[in-house]
Amino acid sequence: MINNLQQAENCLLCKKPRCQKNCPINTPIPQIIQLYKNGEIEKAGEILFDNNPLSAICAIVCPHEKQCRGNCIRGIKKEPVYFHSIEEEISKKYLENTNFTKPESNGTKVAIVGSGPAGLTVAFELAKKGYDITIFEKNEKIGGVLTYGIPEFRLPAKLIDLLVQRLLDLGVKIKINSIVGPVITLNKLFKDGYKSIFIGTGVWNPKRLDIKGETFGHSHYAIDYLKSPQYYSLGKKVLVIGAGNVAMDAARTAKRYGAEEVYIAYRRDFEDMTATKHEIHEAQQEGILFKTFEAPVEIVDEGIILARTEKIEVDGKITLSTVPNSEYLFECDSILIAVSQVPRNTIVVNNKGVDITKRGHIETDEKGHTTKEGVFACGDVVLGASTVIQAVKAAKIVSNSMDEYLQNSSVKGEIVV
Repeated sequence: MINNLQQAENCLLCKKPRCQKNCPINTPIPQIIQLYKNGEIEKAGEILFDNNPLSAICAIVCPHEKQCRGNCIRGIKKEPVYFHSIEEEISKKYLENTNFTKPESNGTKVAIVGSGPAGLTVAFELAKKGYDITIFEKNEKIGGVLTYGIPEFRLPAKLIDLLVQRLLDLGVKIKINSIVGPVITLNKLFKDGYKSIFIGTGVWNPKRLDIKGETFGHSHYAIDYLKSPQYYSLGKKVLVIGAGNVAMDAARTAKRYGAEEVYIAYRRDFEDMTATKHEIHEAQQEGILFKTFEAPVEIVDEGIILARTEKIEVDGKITLSTVPNSEYLFECDSILIAVSQVPRNTIVVNNKGVDITKRGHIETDEKGHTTKEGVFACGDVVLGASTVIQAVKAAKIVSNSMDEYLQNSSVKGEIVV
């Protein structure tokens, strides 16, 4: 691929940039490219960071084929501009070289529960405004899905380390190995002087297939596997069920950790897969084999029973049907299940007043207010499993909503709990 300066030179600097319009957070792409061409890297980095504190992350993990790159005007007849590559260079340099200074404190404490994309964004946004921020993270490292859900080969851990350092520069306090819910309750946080609480705990409970044999010793959930793949003994032949980015990450990770044959089974075809085309292509390039139109029936000691599926038309609509008498045994050493996740709801179970939806997600209004006074939420715990950029977009809205709430004179005193 051509270098970033040539990428910038290829940009048409459109007056009505479709790339910017199709960026969920409206990144000012033509402005950034012009600054880059002028050598004003620091200024470009500042604009990117102010617009999106996780710009360096999104430059790597966003589905660019559906956003900036996929909507580049130049890409209609020629190769599109790979803006995300330019963004990655600028944003990384900004985090590495810019000195962040702690603003004057406004004396108001805010608790952030969960340090995934949404929690990190809210922490940055409110810390810059002078709030006294404490992040509560249940694991030993912050980052949530960025640390425990996306493999190192896709997202370098050093980028998360840079974000941690910048948070510390802004005066943010980080409590690792701290679970909020059963012992540290929301009411306890309020009694200790926090004026508002943000919940961004993600979706970490895997969805079950609900088939026989799912609890067998060679059957694992991909989201759990990705947290610590080095401790699993999957054997030589592995089958991954599902076709989202988690499935691709799990398959590629299994290959890196010694599996000789790795397959992905999906009940539909390639065009129906929720993973990005880039991730699917990367998996194919690494030797991952795909079994399309295959559905799991039962996990057995020797592997898994699969059945063929097909698309059929019923009343003018295309639906999926299992092919009669098509079941067969697919022998393998391990199965990784990757068919989405749901919230754990530890906080909801142990704290009254925070309602959830029928699907198990925390209920909020459009500005992130939950049903409990002073408590806000957004990200996957509200929307379900989504992209990093969608979490950042929601967190920007919620951080402004929390600021408005905290500026209200009625919450200057103690919240009644």
